[in-house]
Amino acid sequence: MKPSTRTIDIMWSQLFLQFEKQSSTLQGQLRDMLMHAVIEGFILPGETLPSSRLLAQTLGLSRTTVMLALQALADKGIVVGQQRSGYVVAEQPQVTYLGARKRADEPVQQGSVAWESRLMLTPSKQQNIEKPADWQQQPFPFIYGQFDASLFPIRDWRECVLESLQPRALRHWAPDHLDRDNEPLVEQIQRRLLPARGIWVERDEILVTAGAQQATFLLSELLIGPNTRIGIENPGYPDARNNFSLRSKNVQPLAIDGDGLVPNAALSHCDYVYVTPSHQCPTTVTMSLARRRLLLAYAARDDFVVIEDDHESELNFSGHPTPALKSLDTAQRVIYVGSLSKTLAHGLRLGFVVAPAELIRELRSLRRLMMRHVPTNNQQSAASFIAHGHHEAFMRRLNVAYRHRAAALHSALEIYTPELKQVPAQGGSALWVTGPPELDTRKLAQRLYARGVVVEPGDVFFTGNEQPQNHLRIGYSSIAIDRIEPGVRIIAEELVLK
Repeated sequence: MKPSTRTIDIMWSQLFLQFEKQSSTLQGQLRDMLMHAVIEGFILPGETLPSSRLLAQTLGLSRTTVMLALQALADKGIVVGQQRSGYVVAEQPQVTYLGARKRADEPVQQGSVAWESRLMLTPSKQQNIEKPADWQQQPFPFIYGQFDASLFPIRDWRECVLESLQPRALRHWAPDHLDRDNEPLVEQIQRRLLPARGIWVERDEILVTAGAQQATFLLSELLIGPNTRIGIENPGYPDARNNFSLRSKNVQPLAIDGDGLVPNAALSHCDYVYVTPSHQCPTTVTMSLARRRLLLAYAARDDFVVIEDDHESELNFSGHPTPALKSLDTAQRVIYVGSLSKTLAHGLRLGFVVAPAELIRELRSLRRLMMRHVPTNNQQSAASFIAHGHHEAFMRRLNVAYRHRAAALHSALEIYTPELKQVPAQGGSALWVTGPPELDTRKLAQRLYARGVVVEPGDVFFTGNEQPQNHLRIGYSSIAIDRIEPGVRIIAEELVLK
């Protein structure tokens, strides 16, 4: 039985709602919706699409918007315009433009490759930090270090993006750079970002990466073999631990305390030591200056190299950041990893490595085998953002906002959840808390998520068989300050049910 016109109108209206946030323009939303309808077979090859007038009336759009969206699909060959009939779906759009799709009930053919037996590595089996895909839609997102659109300097960033699209700038970044980085960004890293951390290096000692994770991956591939001994803080950063574990079975957990990594006899057994001294991941403690000097003394004595991940170093509430380990290094024993993604926007995927020129040369050659270079349009925009002073101004605003949010979270936790012991933080974007020994934060997180509260269980940060279940990381970078107290009250209510 043919569906009524009213039913068809409702279908298009409901389908259009699903694409409201997938494009910044109504034309783009309509184009994506119609593309989806063709891909999923809602409209079959040879069938006629609703007229532009009907779509405009049904969806509350202008006919011009509808006509532009239909023309965009026609340009791609998805639909074909026919006189007096409007647009019809092309006879073979799935094959020519969309690719063949396997049916869910189609059996696996005999003789198919047994991929599991061929795999040299199984990274999917590693334990990683998990975040719900819909965390941004939850009312109380206590998520660590994620993007907050309300704080992002969108006008300043738009200015820099538009500047990068000027013909002169476009000719500079658009060609293939082979293995080279965007010179303006390297200059800004060298002249603005690194001196703020007390680091002075030459340009051939800097490599731009697709975030700190790629930096760690490249270093692992180049420096770590099956018998290499590498120490990592425990608890520590899971992505770094997993990168190292892909290359070596000798990943050694190292103790931390209120001053960060504890220099002790365990370091003498390491070839490399990975640390997060500015805001230790995940406890947020800052390594003292005396501890930093002691760690470098151990490195010289025991002949190991330090990999310093200086994430969130700009997020310092006291206004007096501790000098980077790299700034104290006089023997080229520190490899420095920095990131723009963690403070500006994670989606940018921009980081950098600072190391001796001979090491950077090999890292650059290795990176070329993976991706040649980081997308230079993002590099160019970031360079302008820093050069115009927008980055420095943004960091000041971010520190003010985070200082207030951290204070609100600290106060609410003290009032409503005194059983959760907090680690004092000098900056960063999260608090590390420890509950009673019997607390299972995995179960707690599940109950909280059902009520719209998103927190991160802490067991994933621990190395080895002993992974205590009573730790939580509670972030404040992505939650509005007026949502913090009501969110903590819900945490308190669920703690009673532990």
